[in-house]
Order: sequence, then structure tokens, then C-alpha cells
Amino acid sequence: MKRLIAITMLAGLTMTAGAQANKWFQDIKLSGYGMVQYQASDKEGAEQNQFNLRLVRVALDGRVHDDFYWKLQMQVNGNAFDENASGKKNSLTIRMVDYFVEWQKYDFARIKVGQFKRPFTFENPMHPINQGFMSYSQNVSKLAGFADRTGEQASNGRDIGLQVQGDFLKNSDGRNLLHYQVGVFNGEGINTGDADNRKDIIGGLWVMPIDGLRIGAFGWTGSRAGIGEKNRYALSAEYARNDWTFRSEYIHSQGRGAAATDGDKADGLYALCIAPVIEKKLHVKARYDLYRSQKTWGSSKTFYEIGADYLFNKNLQLNVEYARVNERNGHYNYNLVDVELDVRF
Repeated sequence: MKRLIAITMLAGLTMTAGAQANKWFQDIKLSGYGMVQYQASDKEGAEQNQFNLRLVRVALDGRVHDDFYWKLQMQVNGNAFDENASGKKNSLTIRMVDYFVEWQKYDFARIKVGQFKRPFTFENPMHPINQGFMSYSQNVSKLAGFADRTGEQASNGRDIGLQVQGDFLKNSDGRNLLHYQVGVFNGEGINTGDADNRKDIIGGLWVMPIDGLRIGAFGWTGSRAGIGEKNRYALSAEYARNDWTFRSEYIHSQGRGAAATDGDKADGLYALCIAPVIEKKLHVKARYDLYRSQKTWGSSKTFYEIGADYLFNKNLQLNVEYARVNERNGHYNYNLVDVELDVRF
């Protein structure tokens, strides 16, 4: 009889714990995507012709109670140094890219803590597939923490810290007209502590005067151990509506880079257009992508890109691009072809 009572009590506790868990941990889901890449280049002395795992990511996310959202994301990719993977040798790596919790009770003040995207530029936080091209633009890659000019480990635009962001000032249609975001970070990239005990402060503000249009400005001040201070700003504009996308961003950086050829200043600009041929199915695209490692024309590297993508369905996409590349520093002009097959699950 005592054993029966004990078993009954244990079953009751288990059911209660399960009910509490369901109450506290809600909507947990598994998702991810993979990007298989073929890239060929005829750059003199550095020809390449290779298949590459650009990215494979698996994520878990959900809610804790009603007000807290969390996410954990792991990455596998075929290049240890640069998400772009252009001109590098393949090396398979596995790492954690995201782990954060965000309090989302109020739209005007959401608080996030953990490891996540830095609040700098429009393009940085975009999904790699939705971003639209074979890589993030050069200025975002070099000046937002992908393969950063300061020499920090490749961090996919992420860092460890705390951020507050929000939307406010609704119009008559209930659409917010203003967005802000500001955060404090270690300044060393992902999975790394603060080596100099000085924090990076990054923030942005943008207006959304009409549906689909946003115009913003961003600022970043901080330092990196062994390199020194870095001060950056970005000016951004995007119009995305009815399957059309126009986007352009200029980034300026002051503070020396890790490479001997880097100057104390650098900047970059990109401008792109993605146009539907068949809405939600077939697009053509073009991008002008400039980066100057010393903020001089003699140090510029420019991509002139055209391409297309085809969506077999919402989970399978084929991308084809051609780029004519001009590197003034080495007096190189060469061709680059990129083909990618992207799968979501």
C-alpha cells in the first residue's frame, strides 16, 4: 500500500513538473539551413576552382514563460577564417554563433543579453540567404566583425554583451515610425572574453516614413587589445517592398587595422538592387561593392556583380553570380563566378 501511494505521488509530481515545464518553456522549435557553394576565379597567381560548405547552421529557439525569447545556434562551415570564403583554403569548423535571451514584454524597450549580432548596419543582422548575394558586402565584412580589419577572430558580425532596442511612434495605421538600438559589448568577437577590460558601445537609429523604406545612422566606439581604439559610423538606406529591394550603406572607420597594409582609416560603400522577374520565384540582381583599406583609391577593391536566383520553393533556392573584380593595390582585374544551393529546414 505504501509503495502504491509513493508511486502515485511520484506520478503526480512528474505530471506537475511537466505542466510547469510546458508553461515556462513554450514553442521550442528546431530549424536551420545549409549553403553549398561552388566558386571559381581566374586571379593571376591565385586561381581557384572549388566546392565549399559556405555555411551549415542548426538552431533551437523558443520562449520562457510569455515575455522571454531565447535562441541557441551552432555553425559548421568550410572555411575557418572568412565567411566569404574567397581565396582561402577549406577547413571544417564548428562553433557556437548565438546564445541569447531577450525580454520582449514591451515593443519600445526589449532587452537582450548573451552572444548575438552587433547592432551596426542594416545588412549585418540579415539572414545570409535573405541578404541576397554570394557574400556580405566588403565594408560590412571588414567593418562589422565578420573578418574584421582589427584581426579579431571571424565572428559573423557578433559579439558578447547587452542590448536595448525598441520601436515607437506609431502612425494612424499602427506602424512604428522610429527604431533605436544600443548595446555594450566585449569588443573581441564571439566566444571570447574582454582582453583589455574596455567595452565597445554600438548603437543605431532609423526612421520609417513610408511602408518599406528605412533610413538610418549607426555609431561604434571601442577598442581591441593590441590594436587600440576604433571609431566607426555607418549611413544606411533601404527600400524593400513588393519583392523589390534597393539598399545602400556607407561605413567609415578610424583606427588602425591588423594588417601591415591597413591604414589608420578605411571606408566602404555598396549599392544593390534585387528585382523580381517572377514574383517570389525568380529574381535578377546587381551590386556595386567597394572597400578601401586605407581610405585611398589606390587601396580600393571593387566588385561589379550581376546574378539571379530561383526559388524552387520556400526551402530550396539556387543562386548564380558573376563578378568582375578590380584590385588597384595589386593592379589585378579578374573574373569570379559563384553558384550556391541553399536549403532551409
